[in-house]
Amino acid sequence: MKKEKEKYLKIKLVRSLISHPQKHRLVAYGLGLRKLNSQVIRKDSPEIRGMVRKISHLLEVEEIDKP
Repeated sequence: MKKEKEKYLKIKLVRSLISHPQKHRLVAYGLGLRKLNSQVIRKDSPEIRGMVRKISHLLEVEEIDKP
C-alpha cells in the first residue's frame, strides 16, 4: 500500500471582514485568520475545503506539498 503525500493549503486573507456577515467572520476566525494579509497553513481536508469555499471571495488559496 502506497502512502500518499499529505497536501496542505496555504490560506491568506486578502479582503477585509468589515461589512461582511458574522458567519463569514466566524469562519475566518475558525481558520485562524485574524488580520488582513495574515496567512495560515492547514492540512487539506473536506472540512477546511468547505470553510474556504464559504468565504472564497475573501481569500487567496494555494496548494502546497509540505509546510
